[in-house]
Amino acid sequence: MAGAYGPDPARRRISLAFTTVQAVRHEGRSSGYRNEVLSLRLDAAVGSCAVEPGALPADALDDCVGATVADLLGHPLLPVRIAALDAYLGHVRPHTPDHGARPYPLPAGGSLCRSRARARAVVDLVSAEVSRSAERRPVLVVGVVNSLLEQLRSRGLDYLACDLKGGTTEWGEPVLTGTAAGLERCGAILASGMTLGNGTFQGLLDHAAATGRPLVMFAQTGSAVLPRFLGAGVSAVSAEPYPFFWLDGGPGVIHRYGGRP
Repeated sequence: MAGAYGPDPARRRISLAFTTVQAVRHEGRSSGYRNEVLSLRLDAAVGSCAVEPGALPADALDDCVGATVADLLGHPLLPVRIAALDAYLGHVRPHTPDHGARPYPLPAGGSLCRSRARARAVVDLVSAEVSRSAERRPVLVVGVVNSLLEQLRSRGLDYLACDLKGGTTEWGEPVLTGTAAGLERCGAILASGMTLGNGTFQGLLDHAAATGRPLVMFAQTGSAVLPRFLGAGVSAVSAEPYPFFWLDGGPGVIHRYGGRP
């Protein structure tokens, strides 16, 4: 808002607002899930924030269309604020090498194939951070994605699964519904960008900054926001702006920041 990133947010207007709703159950998996994402378009950039399915008020899109970024940064709904910030930062700090991004290609294929490819890219970042530590404590995974857990298992990395929905993992492991117990036990944190949209990110950031434990983010929500926290608690980011891997079967790209090249 103070203009440190260049263009005045009060002079940039959101031209398009939309939601994307997805339901999926991959072959061979015992359970499925649903996603709903709010996205805002600012010139060539699309900023996104995931929400709980059905939680976004029907008039939220009308609030956003034609509004300035400054207006939306003060919106009462946190997901709107995050999506607006993501759109603005994606506009002024696009995912290019000049801004620290390293592209990682995703292959064409089915949703599960592409999910596993993304998981390899994300867990590469985690493995690099864990290898620097003499501690062999588990990775706290905040936001359960089975492909990520599968990849951690394949590399012999122990983990603690945490998700507000609770339940169990694909392998029958209990899922924590709060982070407190996991933070006490973990040696590193792997967290979804959805923590930005539900208000739980700050606690993870504070813990990482205070303890020096690695915090790696995998982000569809806030993909342009989270790289700005590198060196201030965040160790590495896998940034995946819209359109996400599950929307298309063709080749794609995600962008990695921090960690080891």
